[in-house]
Amino acid sequence: MDNITDLGGDVYEIDTRMAGYSGITAGYLILGDRPCLVETGTSTSAPVVRDALTSLGVGPRDLATVVVTHIHLDHAGGVGDIAGFYPEAEIVVHEKGARHLADPSRLMASARMVWGDKLDVLFGELSATDASRIRALGDSGSVDLGNGRALHSHYSPGHAKHHVGLIDSGTGDLYVGDAAGVYLPQTGDLRPATPPPDFDLDTALDSIALFEGLRPQRLLFSHYGPVTDVAETLGRSAEELRIWVDLTRQARSEGMDLDHAVAMVRERTQERYAALRSDDATAEQFELLSGAPSNVAGIMHWLDRVQP
Repeated sequence: MDNITDLGGDVYEIDTRMAGYSGITAGYLILGDRPCLVETGTSTSAPVVRDALTSLGVGPRDLATVVVTHIHLDHAGGVGDIAGFYPEAEIVVHEKGARHLADPSRLMASARMVWGDKLDVLFGELSATDASRIRALGDSGSVDLGNGRALHSHYSPGHAKHHVGLIDSGTGDLYVGDAAGVYLPQTGDLRPATPPPDFDLDTALDSIALFEGLRPQRLLFSHYGPVTDVAETLGRSAEELRIWVDLTRQARSEGMDLDHAVAMVRERTQERYAALRSDDATAEQFELLSGAPSNVAGIMHWLDRVQP
């Protein structure tokens, strides 16, 4: 299938084809003795992911574990559907997100407030997972991949209070979720992901420092794909956060409302990203991945809390 990439080490990247786009959200299958899916993508992507797993030889009773880095709908919106397709699989999530997978009503209501009619097109509906199948992680934990190999979880809030990074003991791959921002392989651009309501700068920088301390061999971005230049990329992640925060802080101190702040930050950061000088489709993809309105709104929300 053309949406599967063999990354070596029994790891397969699956393009979940979010909202019909390519290169927006990746799921990853670790095909060991106990096959594990990291990130499900959206609800509307669940059949795409199931077809990919089938083509890799993973049948309905074969998937041992589904792990999500956090419960935002582009990462975990398909959990309920995937749990239905794979009745033996244990669903693993940080404890701050577990109840929302068991009862998604509040999460879906707040998502609908943010996205409106776009919600159905972009994400679909997160369906409930039986609570007995959910394993909630504390600040650390591990997932057995079989044969002595494990996926070790590290609590990494900042982007979201229910976020974990996951490092594979067998490969040194670190699944960074959104805690290191959003990476666009076509152009090599990296941009922060700072949506409301949980963004916190110090916590986000601490999470990046934690990732550096784990000394991963490779970063696997949910958006999008593998990066081997680990130290430089994590350094850029921290730099991007500081730049967006500094600019948003400046806009706020000048009394700008959100729309004007977004316009200013967008204009001042535009030169940093080749994607925005590229073709319209690439620019649109980048904006969908890490939209300036969402990023600035999240930073504003944080500033209102720490500097009222």
